[in-house]
Amino acid sequence: MSDEFDAVVDDVRARVSPTDDERGQLQRVADAVIADAEAAVADLPVDAEVVQVGSTARGTWTAGDRDVDVFVCFPPSLDREELETYGLTVGHEVLPEGREEYAEHPYVVGEREGYAVDLVPCYAVEDATEIQSAVDRTPFHTRYLQERLDDDSAGAVRVAKQFLKGIGVYGSDLRTRGFSGYLTELLVLEYGSFRAFVEAVADWHPPVRLDPEAHGTETFDDPLVVIDPTDPERNVAAVLSATNVATLQHYARDLLAEPRVSLFTEREPNPFSPADIEAAVSRRDTTPVALRFAAPDIVDDQLWPQLRKSLDGLCSELDRRGFEVLRSAAFVEAGAAADTDRGTGGERRPIEDTMADGDSGPASQRDAVLLLEFAVAERPAVERHEGPPVHVRAHASGFFEKYDDDPEVAGPFIDGDRYVVERPRAVTTAVEFLSSSAVFDVGLGPRIESALGEDYEVLVGAELAALATGFGVDLADYFDPKP
Repeated sequence: MSDEFDAVVDDVRARVSPTDDERGQLQRVADAVIADAEAAVADLPVDAEVVQVGSTARGTWTAGDRDVDVFVCFPPSLDREELETYGLTVGHEVLPEGREEYAEHPYVVGEREGYAVDLVPCYAVEDATEIQSAVDRTPFHTRYLQERLDDDSAGAVRVAKQFLKGIGVYGSDLRTRGFSGYLTELLVLEYGSFRAFVEAVADWHPPVRLDPEAHGTETFDDPLVVIDPTDPERNVAAVLSATNVATLQHYARDLLAEPRVSLFTEREPNPFSPADIEAAVSRRDTTPVALRFAAPDIVDDQLWPQLRKSLDGLCSELDRRGFEVLRSAAFVEAGAAADTDRGTGGERRPIEDTMADGDSGPASQRDAVLLLEFAVAERPAVERHEGPPVHVRAHASGFFEKYDDDPEVAGPFIDGDRYVVERPRAVTTAVEFLSSSAVFDVGLGPRIESALGEDYEVLVGAELAALATGFGVDLADYFDPKP
């Protein structure tokens, strides 16, 4: 098995390693961008250092990536407004056809000779613990890794990144909540090789805590804690979900048991057709209900937390009302949307691993779906409502008096030591609830609440077939789930 594993890794490493020509061409473009940025800085009334950062600076980018990340590091004494003004001035000078995007502050993205270029202002702080903007950490990350990575370990990082991409857990954006590039680099350095990394992961017992510089000062409640070697108060893996940790463990064991190149290949299921969706709904004999609405025009790293909050609020309330939610999911239509794949599939993250994102531009109009699948979607016309124990005199008397003359309830009667009534249920079906204004009484994300308030469509059962266009892949994933 060892020879087979090594053969697979060697195959993948050869495939994902940039050629000398690729490296030379990318670095030539990066050097030209840096030179232009330095010339633009020279015209400003303030000094600044221009540095290349990210995976291309560290040599851990994978073949085919065409991204250049350049930071302009201004003095910490500069106020935020001046930082933004000077940063955008340099950005537009270097990338005259570029556009502004926003992380913690605005920056400029554009293209140079077919390469995607991000030009980001930051503060040149003395220590990562003194950051004034979350992006200020990035140069520290680059220097730390440049001092420790060699050709062999950089190759192992590229293999690890490709493995994480292949199993769908790479990217620190708030949709994916996976492994960032920086986190992947630290893990490979921690364990020494790709194989050692996979073997360690297979035996993890979360919570797992790693502290490369043995300087951590904080306690974190996360399944994986990797203390930032440049900042003892930060967990590099803070955004990582427990699901993605478990997914990595599953596929690490799978790879060790049966090494194969296919695990390193990103794959997407064939989209479900309307007939596929109808067959899945019929086979499951549950009641799926989908709310389809126009997604709010915000970046995905703002949209996805609000979708999850809204879904949690609906599930909690419906469970409380006795409607058993079997499973739920949120979908957002693909297309010309916020550029979230900058953090999911490739290296396209200029501020990788430094903040809870928001670095992508607003989406063009697209739909979103909140899907709730019910094992129990209908309840009786009455519900049991328990009052206080009879011996709690004041409260018990108030409960009794409230319902004593109500012709619509059965009771009050005594069951055990409590008063009980059986009263009409406000809604008897989950569909009725989801079609009513009661939806707005749960803890929805504010922008989702506004979007639903504009309009939304309720699709029930086989009506979900209408979602095949736009959400066929999502529904294939949902009805035929894999680890």
